[in-house]
Amino acid sequence: MAEKKDINPFLKQVLELGPPLAFFFIYLRLRDDNFVIGGTEYSGFIVATILFVPLMLAAMGILWYLTGKLSRMQIFTAFMVIFFGGLTAWFNDERFFKMKTTLVYGFFSAILGIGLLQGKSYLAYVLDEMLPMRDEGWMILTRRLCACFAVLAVANELVWRTMSTDLWVKIETFGFPIALMAFLMMQFSMLQRYMDDPDQ
Repeated sequence: MAEKKDINPFLKQVLELGPPLAFFFIYLRLRDDNFVIGGTEYSGFIVATILFVPLMLAAMGILWYLTGKLSRMQIFTAFMVIFFGGLTAWFNDERFFKMKTTLVYGFFSAILGIGLLQGKSYLAYVLDEMLPMRDEGWMILTRRLCACFAVLAVANELVWRTMSTDLWVKIETFGFPIALMAFLMMQFSMLQRYMDDPDQ
């Protein structure tokens, strides 16, 4: 098992958030262009997607090298990006990459939901060491986060099917992550009474 190493928090944020931001700016630069590769014409969105995959893999590789560890969520997200990025390029169809977000959020909601049906919090299994909290608090947070992921999955479907690609890229890059972060911060504040005191 690889030894977990400390890493500068700012550098960690750059490696995690850098690739999505890079995709956003690459898309803005290429969105009005078309490219012929191997005799096939690709839109700027498709090319931005193709470039995003190695950027994300490089960032994850550096993160793994520096920390000695990748979370299950990071590994799953990387797989989804590679798979749907590949489908997007192979079929020359941007819908595959847009659907990826729906499936990622939907998968997280389904996994948490399966745990809830079993009377368990899979969220606690992943985060318990970083966030000491009593079982009751974990179950409440898991139910709420399960619902949140389901809402985000539905929201992504509505956005990409009814709105422009420009708007989807902006909401995908900024809207959904900010909404999820705000939701989590609100939940942690509301669930303070369930937190374990390490000094007791």
